Amino acid sequence: MSLALSMGLASCGDFLDRPAEDSENTGTFYKNDTQCIQGVNYLYNSPWYDFQRGFISVGEVLSGNYYWGGSPYLNFSVNGTDEYLINMSYSLWAVNGHCNTVIGYLKGASASEAVKKQCIGEALTWKAMAYFFLVRTFGEVPIIHDNTTVIGNGSYNDVYKVQRADVYEYIVMTLEEAMKNLKEAGRTTFDGTDRIDYYSAEALLAKVYLTKSGVSGSRSEEDLAKAAEYAKDVIDNSGRTLMPNYSDLFRLSGYNATGECLISWLWSAGRDPWTQRNTLQSDLAMVGFDEFGDCWGGYAGISYDLQLAFGATSLMDPSQRPSTDTRRKATYMQAGDKYEYFWTNKGGFDYLKFIYDADYGKGGPGGELQSATGANCVKHLYGNGYDHEQATGSSAGNMYSQLPTHLLRLADVYLIYAEAKMGTATSTSDASALEAYNAVRGRAIPGVSPVSSITWDDIWKQRRLELAMEGDRWYDYVRRAYYDADGAINDLVSQKRNAIWGLGTVYKTYYETNTWVVGSDTQYDTETPVPNVTKSSFTLPFPTEDVVFNGHLMEDAIHVDVRSEYSY
Repeated sequence: MSLALSMGLASCGDFLDRPAEDSENTGTFYKNDTQCIQGVNYLYNSPWYDFQRGFISVGEVLSGNYYWGGSPYLNFSVNGTDEYLINMSYSLWAVNGHCNTVIGYLKGASASEAVKKQCIGEALTWKAMAYFFLVRTFGEVPIIHDNTTVIGNGSYNDVYKVQRADVYEYIVMTLEEAMKNLKEAGRTTFDGTDRIDYYSAEALLAKVYLTKSGVSGSRSEEDLAKAAEYAKDVIDNSGRTLMPNYSDLFRLSGYNATGECLISWLWSAGRDPWTQRNTLQSDLAMVGFDEFGDCWGGYAGISYDLQLAFGATSLMDPSQRPSTDTRRKATYMQAGDKYEYFWTNKGGFDYLKFIYDADYGKGGPGGELQSATGANCVKHLYGNGYDHEQATGSSAGNMYSQLPTHLLRLADVYLIYAEAKMGTATSTSDASALEAYNAVRGRAIPGVSPVSSITWDDIWKQRRLELAMEGDRWYDYVRRAYYDADGAINDLVSQKRNAIWGLGTVYKTYYETNTWVVGSDTQYDTETPVPNVTKSSFTLPFPTEDVVFNGHLMEDAIHVDVRSEYSY
C-alpha cells in the first residue's frame, strides 16, 4: 500500500490541498510543515469513497430507516458477493493502510514537532474510525498494525481474525495515542476549521466505550463510566456548541460555525481524482433534481417506519401533519414541502411542483411520483449547480459536490452522555443526563418543555430522529445486539419496512385540487414477508474473494494482548 501521493492537486479550501501529481513523490515529500499537512489531507476523503457509497445501505437500509426496493440490505439477504459490501471492505482496509503509511512517513518528516504530532493525531483518529466501522460491520477482524511488516514478510493472506474485545481495545489504544499527539500539538481548542483535534478523538473514544460496554454480553459499568467521562469532557471543554438551526448542519455554507461537526468527510468538487468527490446526491435525489443528469435515487425513499417515528407519514393530510420537530423536514420531503435553500435561483424548491409541473421540473419525474414511500431524502443533498456555486464559489457537476458528510456530531455526544450516565438502569432523573438530552430535543423542537426524567427507550428513539440518514442507525442495533440481541431482533422485525401503494394518485390529486383523498387502494404493503433476522444478522459476511485468499477468516478468532503486542 502507498500513500498515493500521485493524486492531483485538489482544493476545498487550503486545508484540502494535496501534492501536485507531476512534482512530488514519497522520496521528496514530507520536508516541511505544509507538506505534512497536505500528506494527511488525503485521509479526509479519497480512501473513504467506496465506503461512502455503501454506508447508506448498511447504516440506513439495513436498519429500516430507508426503503430501497430489491436491495439485499432491505430483506437481510446480503452475501459475500454483494458489490457494496466488497467496496466497503476494500475502502476500510485502504483507510487503515493509508493511515499506517502516512504515520510512518510523518515520524521521519523534516517538519516542526507540533505539526508532525498534529498530523499523526489526525491519521490515528482516522485509523481508529476505520477499525470502528470494521468491527461493527464484520465483527472479528484481523489487526494490520504495520503495512511494511505484513507486506515485507508476505503474510497479508495469512492473518488471523482477532477477538472482538481485543479489536475494541486496539481502537481505544489508538485513540489514546491520537489524543496524546493532538494535545501535545496544541490541538485542544476549536479554531473554526474542520480538522480533527483532541476533542474529535475524545468524542470518538466516548462512542467506542459506549459500544464496547456490551461486548461481553452484558453492559460493563466501567466502560459506561468511561463513555460518560469522555463525553462530558467534550461537552464541557471542547468549545463546541449545537448549531441553532438543525437544517443548517447539512447545508454547504456555515454548517460548522459552532464546531458541532467533530469528524466529517471533507470532499472536493472536481473530476480528478474521482474519489475526492461527494456523490451521495446522485444516489439519493430524484431524477432531475440537479441539471447534470446523474440523480437516480427517487424510487427509493424514507421508510414508512421512520415516518411513523417522526409522527409524519405520507398517508397524512399535509395540513394535519405535525411540524413541531424541525428534524423531519431537514431529513425527508413529502407532499406540501418547500425548501428555500434548494433551487435558490428559482425561488426555492417545491416538492410536488417538481413532480407534476413539467416546465418547473424539466428533466425530472415527468408527472410520476418516484418514491415508493412518498418521502424522499433531504440530507446529503446540496441542490442544483447554482446553489453549489453560490455557497462555495466552486462548480458542481456530474456526480460531484463538496458537501461534507458528518460522521460524529456534538448532538451524538450529548446522547452518548445521557445513555452512559443512565448506566445499566432503564431510566434516570440525573440532572446532567437530562440537561444533555433536553439540549438535543430542545434544539429540534423549539419551545418544547424540558422533561424531568428519561428512559432508555427515550434515548433510543431520540438517537434515531437526530441521526437519521447519517449512516449510524444500524450500528446502534449492532451495539444493542451485543447485550440484548432479542430486543434488537424484535425491534427490527416489528418495523414497517415496505412500500406504500397508490400514493401517486393521492399526491397528484392534492397538487391539482388541494384536496387530500386516501382511497382503499392506497395502503401500506402488508404482503411482503417480514425479513428473517437472527443473531447472526448483526455481523455481515466477509467478501467472498477475501475468504478465498485468506482461509483464516473462516476460522475462530485469536486472542491478542494488543497493549503488549503493538505500540505507536
